[in-house]
Amino acid sequence: MSLYLDWAASSPPESEIIKDSYVLSCEAFGNPSSIHEFGRESAKYLSIARERAASCLGVLPQTLYFTSGGTESNHIPLISLIQRPVKGSIAISSIEHPAIIEQARMLELQGWKILPITCDTEGFISPETVLNTIQNDTALVAVMAVNNETGAIQRVEEIGKVLQNVSKNKRKPHFHVDAVQAIGKIPFSCSTENIDSVAISAHKIGGPKGTGILYLNRRIEPFIRGGGQENGLRPGTENLAGAWAISLCLEKTMKLLAESSQHTVMNTLIQNMRTIEDVKIIPETRLENDTRFSPWILQVTNSKIPGEVLVRSFSDHGIYISTGSACSARKNIRPVLEAMKVSIKDQKNAIRISFGNSTKIEDILSFTDIFQKIIKTL
Repeated sequence: MSLYLDWAASSPPESEIIKDSYVLSCEAFGNPSSIHEFGRESAKYLSIARERAASCLGVLPQTLYFTSGGTESNHIPLISLIQRPVKGSIAISSIEHPAIIEQARMLELQGWKILPITCDTEGFISPETVLNTIQNDTALVAVMAVNNETGAIQRVEEIGKVLQNVSKNKRKPHFHVDAVQAIGKIPFSCSTENIDSVAISAHKIGGPKGTGILYLNRRIEPFIRGGGQENGLRPGTENLAGAWAISLCLEKTMKLLAESSQHTVMNTLIQNMRTIEDVKIIPETRLENDTRFSPWILQVTNSKIPGEVLVRSFSDHGIYISTGSACSARKNIRPVLEAMKVSIKDQKNAIRISFGNSTKIEDILSFTDIFQKIIKTL
């Protein structure tokens, strides 16, 4: 038996798309910046990939920048602050991915003040809390669209609107959204004028690792300089294979999203988790058909078995899950659950189940059966 339930860490690859993309890049091998025929051919395909991605996201092609992944797409708006002659504050939600949290800490070492935006016990950031957190010198606000551990969907459009309204007579803070777990998973629009930048990762939607997209609705001053690629924002010879692949994966995942019935699979998972003695959902208030949460991610805990032990036990049965963010797993910390005021024991014993379009109800039933056996035997 082999059952992969760790899609939030990395989704199974769209093998044909990735293979075809690398074949294309081998054929169109010229440097897109070169003005000869080989360069123009590469530039043409890069432009097509950008236009295709823009069409999927409902934005203009010139607002999209190809990057090395979600982490870089998250870093660029933050790092651009270093150039400001006067340092101020940055408001960061308490449930952000390490890609945001750790980079904010580096800025703190440069003299920036970090303002933590607290969440409630269900893992949600309210627009009111954001407003109560920011200060007159706040230059950037970061709130993720979908939490990668609990699946909590944040009200980012509303947050963007209140930031716009409160800044009518002064400079609005740059509002950045990590949408790595949102794009292709839930309805999400980059096109709202109230969101200034959005980070997207290819390997969360079946694309190759090391490829991402940054959406920017207004120009920021680049910190890293070079050959002027990506309209001067992200220097370095472009990764045509990655750009072509992520654009095709976006196209496919958007089509699958329109046809998705994953709430049915999630409802089965929630129902089954409530039948296992000693297992509870985080947050416990999460219900079936709960549109406040992504239908792809569920966090559960128990009172007896550490999460790491559960992950290894499931792996022995051919089932692959995680304890949370892959980027935090080796550090053995659960900052998101800590921010939600989850008890230390429940944090330690928590696991994350995440899946995708190919996951079936039968897979959830198999997972439940194994879970019941593990709970009884360990």
